[in-house]
Amino acid sequence: MALRIGLISDTHGLLRPEALDYLAGCDHIVHGGDIGGPDILERLAGLAPLTVVRGNNDMAPWTAALPLTARLEFGGVALYAVHDIADLDIDPAAAGVRVVVSGHSHRPAWAERGGVLYVNPGSAGRRRFSLPIAAGELLIEEGRVTVNLATLAA
Repeated sequence: MALRIGLISDTHGLLRPEALDYLAGCDHIVHGGDIGGPDILERLAGLAPLTVVRGNNDMAPWTAALPLTARLEFGGVALYAVHDIADLDIDPAAAGVRVVVSGHSHRPAWAERGGVLYVNPGSAGRRRFSLPIAAGELLIEEGRVTVNLATLAA
């Protein structure tokens, strides 16, 4: 059975019901930063174990304890989270990382380069420009990773 890892980023203080519905049933959730408030994390942690990285807008005192990066492993697949892909401080392939999760751009996208999946679930919070409200998931089974990105609101 596949592990379902929920991906969310750039909530900026707004956790939409659609995001909560989408992430329900995940085995773990990764928040890619620009959270907006500790209540967002409490609500997400109520759904599944939660890993969070600090974003460039996470400057309130309560965010000081949040890491800038996080390395996790699910079903033998290493994942590395960082808010802004420009701040990636490792060579993922050399470090044995299969998936890099980031946020910051508010643009949902994924690409595979050099055997590494780079995934940005987009922004699940306040709309920026004409970009969709989005989140994502990784399905991990027997070392295989499938990426799904979902538009939560038009």
